[in-house]
Amino acid sequence: MRTPSTDIRRLLPLLVAAACLLTGRVLPAQIAKSIDALEGVGVEEHLNAVLPLDEQFTNDTGRSIRLQELFDGERPVILSLNYSNCPMLCSLQLNGLIEALHQVQLNVGDDFQLVSVSIDPLETTIRARETKQRYMKDYGRPGTGHGWHFLTGRKDSIDRLAESVGFGYEYIPERKEYAHAAVFMICTPDGRISRYIYGVRFDPQTVRLSLVEAADGKIGTTLDQVLLYCFHYDATAGSYAATAVSIMKVGGGVTVVALLAGLVPWWFRRRRSASVDPSSSEYSPA
Repeated sequence: MRTPSTDIRRLLPLLVAAACLLTGRVLPAQIAKSIDALEGVGVEEHLNAVLPLDEQFTNDTGRSIRLQELFDGERPVILSLNYSNCPMLCSLQLNGLIEALHQVQLNVGDDFQLVSVSIDPLETTIRARETKQRYMKDYGRPGTGHGWHFLTGRKDSIDRLAESVGFGYEYIPERKEYAHAAVFMICTPDGRISRYIYGVRFDPQTVRLSLVEAADGKIGTTLDQVLLYCFHYDATAGSYAATAVSIMKVGGGVTVVALLAGLVPWWFRRRRSASVDPSSSEYSPA
């Protein structure tokens, strides 16, 4: 499946070469090496794939847990693969997510879980806890701490999870950092991939509807269900777009209900008035 990340990956050689030429300090051999390192970076969507829920990680309190513990069968999960020492992209992505969640009337912990797994096997529990506290503070909603999970783990566990969601990343030794895409996954309460959302800025309605859709109606309002009926997810645009046929059906239904609401009382009033009309055949003077 072609994704925004696929298009970006095709442009990486040109982007790297342009950056190197602008600085004037990188040799052609180093350019080729950088391009080779980025070859495995990207996202291959595995929609409806089951996550390796038996895989073991360490949470931000230092406790060893399995992924399965974070999927309770009731609440959907926002899953991201980042790392705390990322110089730029991870912070931009998580900041953008928090900014969108500020405008979503669903709460972390109560309505959904947020799980960030570090792709750096050397990241410590302390570092993960510091990152969690930072974003919880930015989120600013008290009582939601039980819904935030920043995990660390062994490389084989990280790789297995990354492979299951189609997340390609590479370590760049010269820069001591990871090359990776900006994406997070919306997962169902039982641990299947429902939606991929790309970028560092996110539409709050897309985030909300993706969560409602993944939860299969277990969270959200009646209006959310109507919106899901009227909108479909446009993978190219990365957001929900209106469906004309659905809107016409809903509009027609609303019109019928409105007509019935006006006509039925009028019909009953007319029946009552006809029953006491002196000109009626059932009426006889005393």
